[in-house]
Amino acid sequence: MGVFGFFSKEKKESLDKGLEKSSQNLFSKLGKAIVGKSRVDEEILDELEEILITSDVGIDTTLKVIRRIEERVARDKYVNTAELDAILRQEVAALLEENSSADLYDFDLPGSVKPYVIMVVGVNGVGKTTTIGKLAHQFKQSGKSVVLGAADTFRAAAVDQLILWGDRVDVPVISHGMNTDPASVAYDAVKKAVDMNADVVIVDTAGRLHTKVNLMNELTKIKRVMQKFIPEAPHEILLVLDGSTGQNAFIQAKEFTKATEVTALAITKLDGTAKGGVVIGISDQFKIPVKYIGVGEKMTDLQVFNRKEFVDSLFRKK
Repeated sequence: MGVFGFFSKEKKESLDKGLEKSSQNLFSKLGKAIVGKSRVDEEILDELEEILITSDVGIDTTLKVIRRIEERVARDKYVNTAELDAILRQEVAALLEENSSADLYDFDLPGSVKPYVIMVVGVNGVGKTTTIGKLAHQFKQSGKSVVLGAADTFRAAAVDQLILWGDRVDVPVISHGMNTDPASVAYDAVKKAVDMNADVVIVDTAGRLHTKVNLMNELTKIKRVMQKFIPEAPHEILLVLDGSTGQNAFIQAKEFTKATEVTALAITKLDGTAKGGVVIGISDQFKIPVKYIGVGEKMTDLQVFNRKEFVDSLFRKK
C-alpha cells in the first residue's frame, strides 16, 4: 500500500475518463442483452459471454467469469438482471486478486533495496520509452532519485526519445548512442545509480521483433552485467504492452514471457480504445501482476494499477 493508502479523486477521474470508451462499449451491449428480461438465464449468460469476448477479455478468461456467475445463479436460485453488473464486478475483481494484481496506491519501492533496478521490455510502438519517461516523472514526484539507461541501441529514435524524456523530467540518462552494446549501457547506468546513491534505475531494452533466441541472449547479457554491481538485479522485469491492440497484446506477452522472466506488466493506451477488457484477460492468462496502466497522454496518466478502482471504472454506469 502507498504512503496515503487511498486513491485520490484526481486519479479516479483520470481513470474514469481513460476507460470511458471501454465502459460505454461494455454497458451498451449489456443493456441491450438484458432489456425486457427480469432474471439471469442461460440466454443472458450466452449474451454476456459474447460481450466479454468482444471486449477483448479473451475466451479462456471469459469462460472462467461465466462459470463463476453460473455458480452464483445456481446457488442463489434467483438472480435478477439488476444484480448482474454487481456480480460481474465482484467476480472480475476476485479473479484479478487471485492473479496477484495487488491494490497499489502510490509509486512506492521496497525500502530495503537501493538502487531498485527495473529492466523494461516490449516491442516497438507500444509506448515503452514514453512509459519509462512517465515512470521516471512519477518516481521523482514521490521523492525518489532516478537514473535512466538508454539500452535500446538498435533504434536511434529510442535513444533520442529517452534523452528528451530525461531532460523533460530532469533525471540523468546514460547513453552510448545507436548501434552500441546495450549491456555496456546497462552496466554504466547501474554504476551511475550506485555512485550517486539513486533510489531507482530504469533500463530500456531493444524493442525489435527479432528471434526469441537472440532476444533471450541479449537480455541475459544485460542482466549478467548489471549483476556485477547488484547480484539481485534486475529486481523487476517490466513488460510494456499496448492495450489498444487487444488480442495482439496477448501474443506479445506470450513471446516475451518465453524469452525472459517477466515479473510485472504495464498496459498502455487504454484511453483511445474500447479494449480495456484486455487487462483482465492478460492478468488471468499469464499470472503476472499488472502494475501500471496508461489512461491518457499526461505524465500523471500513467497510474499504478488498483484492481478495485479499475473494475469500478470499467463497469461504471453513466
